[in-house]
Amino acid sequence: MPEWRRALAAALIGGVSACIFTVIWGILLLFSGIEPILIPLQGAFISGMLTGVFSEIKSLGEAKSFFISIGLGSILFLFLNDFSPWNINLEKQALAAGLGTLWVILITVWSTRKVLAGIKLEGLDRDEIERLTIRIFQGIGLLFFIIIVAFPFIYMVITSLKSQMALLTNPTDLSISFESGLGGLIKSYQEVWTTFQFQRYIWISTVVSVGTVGITLSLSILGAYSVTRLRFPGRVWLSRSILIIYMFPAIVLVIPLYSIFSQLQLRNSLLGLFIVYPATTLPVALYMLKGFFSTLPAELEEAGRIDGCSRLGVIWRITLPLSLPAIASVALYVFMIAWNEFLFAFMFLDDPEIFTLSRGMVSLNSSEVPRQYLMAGAVMVTVPVMVLFFWFEKYLVSGLSAGAVKG
Repeated sequence: MPEWRRALAAALIGGVSACIFTVIWGILLLFSGIEPILIPLQGAFISGMLTGVFSEIKSLGEAKSFFISIGLGSILFLFLNDFSPWNINLEKQALAAGLGTLWVILITVWSTRKVLAGIKLEGLDRDEIERLTIRIFQGIGLLFFIIIVAFPFIYMVITSLKSQMALLTNPTDLSISFESGLGGLIKSYQEVWTTFQFQRYIWISTVVSVGTVGITLSLSILGAYSVTRLRFPGRVWLSRSILIIYMFPAIVLVIPLYSIFSQLQLRNSLLGLFIVYPATTLPVALYMLKGFFSTLPAELEEAGRIDGCSRLGVIWRITLPLSLPAIASVALYVFMIAWNEFLFAFMFLDDPEIFTLSRGMVSLNSSEVPRQYLMAGAVMVTVPVMVLFFWFEKYLVSGLSAGAVKG
């Protein structure tokens, strides 16, 4: 394979990537209050081209070409911009310039290698062109998705660490002042945790969410197994009508439920939530588990029955251990729904002593409450679910895709 083809492709990809990430870093600097900002596109393109070329020199080895391309690319990027990239004064903003340069060059090397990995540039056929095109657009789409998802969360965290004076001075400023020390940074969290009783709300939300997961899993496992393995009148109709409840929006159901719960004295109690939450999450849990159970070999369960296991024994000893990925994904889905649910909690709960976390957030949405307190509360709501999601990510992916193909 002619090396000049790969070098040319690496140069073009590296140059364009460096320009894109240079613009992104410049926007971040602008939001951080560093002005004036000058986007060094010319220097970024030239340094990105050479960085991409050096990153693809295989004769040096993977590790050597990686570090050489980063070192030379960083030096060239600074040199072409008169050691003042983005018009930053190195004496005053050395950290911003250094991190920005390292960010641009690192991501340029990574993106160039990702796009060209396994691509044969000699005599490009239709398949190779499609692979190369798909990778480029996948990278652009992934970058766009990360920005629109991560930026609101980053803004929320930074705002929660600000003082009232800094927030009123410039609400769009993404810089953080460390002059007040650690106590000043986490003051909003301390106030939300103590003054607004968020420690109680978190505990109640945890109890409600875990209880909902337990009830929903208990019913959905038995229900999905029955629909998949047992034969009874109406089985086909039941399996096809599981998701009918989702034809009716929650706002349509909340009014009659409010009236019924008021008459049964279930309103303003957690018992009402323990009834509503499993009822709203059970259909999807049944649907997900039914698809997974249908892929399990029935011969394993028949062997267990021959060995003397009861039907419940087969479920406990054979079906459940094989279904852990699907059960984990269902549990995570149900927990997220119960943790974030607001409408039913808002309509059914009036006593602040039993507010869930989402219901307690309403107390922060007031003109009398500083905006950074609301952001701190939002971080407290979001972080536990994010941790659980990343922790169970492998189970979630395998569980959701397990029932997609039968056999």
